Amino acid sequence: MRPQEIKTILGSGLLSFPVTHFDANGEFAADSYQSHVNWLSGFDAPVLFAAGGTGEFFSLTPSEIPRIVRAAKEAAGDTAIVSGCGYGTEMAVAIAQSAQKAGADGILLLPHYLIDAPQDGMREHVRRVCQSVDIGVMVYNRDNAVLQADTLARLCDECPNLIGFKDGTGDIGLVRQVTAMMGDRLTYLGGMPTAELFAEAYLGAGFTTYSSAVFNFVPGLAVDFYRSLRSGDRADCERALNEFFYPFMAIRNRRKGYAVSAVKAGVRLQGFAAGKVRSPLCDLTDEEEGMLEALIVRNQSRRAA
Repeated sequence: MRPQEIKTILGSGLLSFPVTHFDANGEFAADSYQSHVNWLSGFDAPVLFAAGGTGEFFSLTPSEIPRIVRAAKEAAGDTAIVSGCGYGTEMAVAIAQSAQKAGADGILLLPHYLIDAPQDGMREHVRRVCQSVDIGVMVYNRDNAVLQADTLARLCDECPNLIGFKDGTGDIGLVRQVTAMMGDRLTYLGGMPTAELFAEAYLGAGFTTYSSAVFNFVPGLAVDFYRSLRSGDRADCERALNEFFYPFMAIRNRRKGYAVSAVKAGVRLQGFAAGKVRSPLCDLTDEEEGMLEALIVRNQSRRAA
């Protein structure tokens, strides 16, 4: 898929990151993963991100990523697949190239590993990854990898296949500066944990879409919320926030790492053998999983047509 094609598709609807399924031995479980991806592709999300943050990218080996991308492509039908990518520059280049060979339609460049870096160093990092592949690349502003607006402008000039900007900082001032400076040169994706909690603010800052983690296990509810947001139905958004998203946030906030662990628990509760999270994450307790199950049941009637 050409970079401008995936750019257009990214901005056309709700996005999500399927969790990566593991078997009892902690190995990638391709059959269960493909069954889940196939189920998700039946809902209204034009792009799924394989081996992304919610897919435990940080716990995967580089050799596992193309296997996961290939499995997602086989199961997703017409739904586009973007691959996670990250770590230091040399590893990121190798991961990006292997993901492209595995059939990825685009790359999401997650923060580099551990260290803080100056803007010139991050610019070189992004430039190297972009120039190593032919497919579209999105950068993810978060944690120790926060590109400033002028750095992004230079990268857009240098890298025609830099097509997307995802934000997980919550810095509305910065993201509004980015959207004002870049205009339609980039597609803008909200990337805060449980993005629905911030969706209205990001919409006002010029972001047309976001990645929904809960789409993994309540896809109908996630699509329904997105449609209400885009149509300006604030009352319905507030109802969903109060009935589902804020109670889910309360579970998610009980322990570090639950932004991923709670989502994976939700997938298991929907009947998919997603397995446990890999360390250093921890799974929900039995009590917490029961709380999540009750929340899902209470909101099961919310379904997107």
